[in-house]
Amino acid sequence: MNLVEEYHIPVLLGECVDALSILPEGGIYVDVTFGGGGHSRLIVNKLSQNGRLLGFDQDPEAQKNTLSDPRFTFVESNFRELQKYLRLYGIRKVDGILADLGVSSHQLDAAERGFSYRFDADLDMRMNTKSGDTAADLLNKLSADELQQLLGEFGEVRNARTLAQAIVSERQKQSIKTIHDFLMIIEPNIIGNRFRYLSQVFQALRIAVNEEMEALKAFLMQAQELLAPGGRLVVLTYHSLEDRLVKNFIKSSTFDGSHIQDEFGNITKYFRAVNKKAIEPSQQEIKRNSRSRSAKMRVAEKI
Repeated sequence: MNLVEEYHIPVLLGECVDALSILPEGGIYVDVTFGGGGHSRLIVNKLSQNGRLLGFDQDPEAQKNTLSDPRFTFVESNFRELQKYLRLYGIRKVDGILADLGVSSHQLDAAERGFSYRFDADLDMRMNTKSGDTAADLLNKLSADELQQLLGEFGEVRNARTLAQAIVSERQKQSIKTIHDFLMIIEPNIIGNRFRYLSQVFQALRIAVNEEMEALKAFLMQAQELLAPGGRLVVLTYHSLEDRLVKNFIKSSTFDGSHIQDEFGNITKYFRAVNKKAIEPSQQEIKRNSRSRSAKMRVAEKI
C-alpha cells in the first residue's frame, strides 16, 4: 500500500479527474480537499507544462503528502476561503474545481482524532486541530434544544429529542470528555440498527464541529464566481444533506432549489449539469473501498 492509500483511498479517482476535462494547452485547477493527494497526483499527471494546480486542506497533516512539482501549490486553509487565497496568488479565474467532501481514511483511523466510535479517545473531531470547539465542547455547552436540532438536522436521528435530553442529564453529573463517555450515553437510546444509528450521531456531531454545511455553501458561492466559462465543478458527496445542497446549487444557483429571475421573469442559470444523474462507484470499487458506498459525484459546467 502506497502513501496515498495509507492516508486515504481516493473515490472515483479516474472519473473525477476525467470530469474536469483538463485543457491540453494549460489551465488552472483547484483540488479543494487535497487530503492524501490522490486526486491531485492524477490531475498533475494530466497537466501540460503550462498548467497549474492548487491543493487546499485545513488539516495540517495533509501537508505531509504535498507534491514535489513546480506546477503544484499547497494551501493550508479551509475551502471556504478559496477566493481569498486564490487572489493572494493573483488568480481571478480557474478552469476546474474538484471537491471530495468525505472524511479521509486517515482521519477516521487515527484514534486520537476522535472521529470514530470504534476507538476510545478524546472527543475532538476537528478537521483543523489548531482552532475551534471540539465535539466535547459542543456536547457540554449546547442546550437540549440546540442538541436536538443538531442531531435531527445533520444526522436525521429519529429520537433526537430523547438523546439530546439524555446528554444534558448526564453532563450534569460529569463532563463528557471521551468517546467512551459519549457511547455510555448513546447506547441505552439506540433505536434500529446500531451501526447506522452510531454513524448518524457521529456524523451529526462532526458536521456541527466543522461547520461543514456553512463551509460548503460558502465554497459553492465562490466556485460560481471563480470558474471561467466552460470551467468544470466536480463534487463528491457522501450524505443526503450535502448532495441535495450541491444538486440544487448546480440546478438553480440557490440552496433550496428556487430559481433566480430577472425583472422580466427570465430564469438566470450559471451552470449546466454535465450528467443528469449523480455518478456512483461501481460494485468493484465498493468492494475495494467500502467507504465509497455512499459516494455520489455531480459535475457542472459554468455557462
